[in-house]
Amino acid sequence: MVNRTLTAVIEREEDLYVALCPEFDVVSQGASVREARENLREALELFLEEAPPEEQERRYRPEVYVTNLNIAVG
Repeated sequence: MVNRTLTAVIEREEDLYVALCPEFDVVSQGASVREARENLREALELFLEEAPPEEQERRYRPEVYVTNLNIAVG
């Protein structure tokens, strides 16, 4: 078993939290941030166990950066 560090971007959408892993474009959701994160972990584990290597390679984006931007408004 190999451990990987992937990105989770979690946003609130109305009464749910949506979690995205941009490296593989895998999405899940939950009623809380914690639940969305855990559901995303499960979805990624399933994807990596079940998807053929060609599909994993096609979808994998090795360089994902999350940063803040300061912008002037008005």
